[in-house]
Amino acid sequence: MRNLRIIVVAAMLCIANSAYAQQIIAHRGHHTAKDAEENTLAALKAAQEAGLYAVELDVNMTSDGELVVVHGPWLGEKNDPDRLNVQRSDLATIRSKRLKNGEPVPTLDEYLAEAAQEPSLRLIIEVKDHATPQIETEVVRKVIALVKQYKLQERVEYIAFRQHVCNEFVRLAPSNTPILYLGSNLTPEYVKGMGCTGISYSVDALKRVPRWINEAHRLGLKVNIWTVNSAEDAQWAVKEGVDYITTDNPAMVQKYIK
Repeated sequence: MRNLRIIVVAAMLCIANSAYAQQIIAHRGHHTAKDAEENTLAALKAAQEAGLYAVELDVNMTSDGELVVVHGPWLGEKNDPDRLNVQRSDLATIRSKRLKNGEPVPTLDEYLAEAAQEPSLRLIIEVKDHATPQIETEVVRKVIALVKQYKLQERVEYIAFRQHVCNEFVRLAPSNTPILYLGSNLTPEYVKGMGCTGISYSVDALKRVPRWINEAHRLGLKVNIWTVNSAEDAQWAVKEGVDYITTDNPAMVQKYIK
């Protein structure tokens, strides 16, 4: 009987620990890898090779209706006379510029085509703020259509700062699609009421209101924390039991999870 109790307790501990096994999301791809740059195909491939859980990528729509993977809305340094606003520029103009690693800004079509080659990597697609709700709805529709075209519906999660964008993903995406709100300002209960499946909040926000982590879990919501780039924040995130950790330094965070 004593041995049975020991086995049961050990099993319960394993379950408790696995319930909060964090997954690493490479912020804008694994861009700290050699020859990579934020939101590039090289950063995507580096994440694939590193065996990470997921990459986060940013999506903007150009003035001629094309979806590009770039943080935006500006492309280029502040003092660059040729700096572009990607939402006010056409695709040809954007593609004429080169990023620091020599790549052009990828289209979402190109990015998803590459992502489809690695079946284990998930994609955390952030739709950036656009000028009007109508444009944002158009972007959401186009993103969902492209994801469906590449048969990636089971591997994507959507995130956004705008409540309207999250509402449109809830309305238009398949019913089992993970959708996380980024704004860091709403209670988990409110986010649950929006129809989202989780919160994706900043380090500062969750440190300010740490009870939101447990509240979200009690409501069945997932919790992501961004952007975890220091040892202190990594240790805190692991200790608090968030589900996902978004970072620019996956190797550093991996060390604390292990």
